[in-house]
Amino acid sequence: MLEDISGEKIKEQFKSNKTVRIITMVVGGIIVLALGYFIYRQFVWQPANEKSKDTYWAGLNYAAKDSTELAIDELQVQVKKYDGKDGGEIAQFVLARQYMNKGEFKKAITELEGVDVNDTYVQIMSIGLQADAYSELENYVEAAKLYKTAADMNENELTTPMYLMKAGLCLEEINNFEKATEYYITIKENYSAFASQKIIDKYIARTENKTSK
Repeated sequence: MLEDISGEKIKEQFKSNKTVRIITMVVGGIIVLALGYFIYRQFVWQPANEKSKDTYWAGLNYAAKDSTELAIDELQVQVKKYDGKDGGEIAQFVLARQYMNKGEFKKAITELEGVDVNDTYVQIMSIGLQADAYSELENYVEAAKLYKTAADMNENELTTPMYLMKAGLCLEEINNFEKATEYYITIKENYSAFASQKIIDKYIARTENKTSK
């Protein structure tokens, strides 16, 4: 005899079996959340994200004209309005750059710590700018650490040797000449174009001399 799988039988099992009820509600909840997230991303977040990509240009134009205060006022509005969107995150990076220009390094760090972008180059520059701010504040330990992070994020001929060089200079400030020498030698051996521009042998000789004392 075939098992009774009528609608009434299923209802009875659902009512009497607590585990089935819980599983059904959990699965149903997940489906509703997933559907809601899809609708939000498709019809709310994506249009707002696309719109945000053009919003930081006004602030950038002010910055290009050295109108730092106007740039900050404009960018603050865009950061607040489009936080979490691509344009809002870029605006936050540019805002931090303006704070750096004013010598407000702690404000710059606060903004940069909030920057979250998919663009690898902007990520690298954001971390490098944080390191610049810490260096200006004479926190050379943190600066060297962040420069090394920026150097390692995406190995290339431009940002890697540049940030290794800056890390080395910070390490010299805290008398870590051995590690500074290591970074300078890495630049010389792996990034010859950059090394020749910076006369890297001079830096290596300087730190090796201090290490041997």
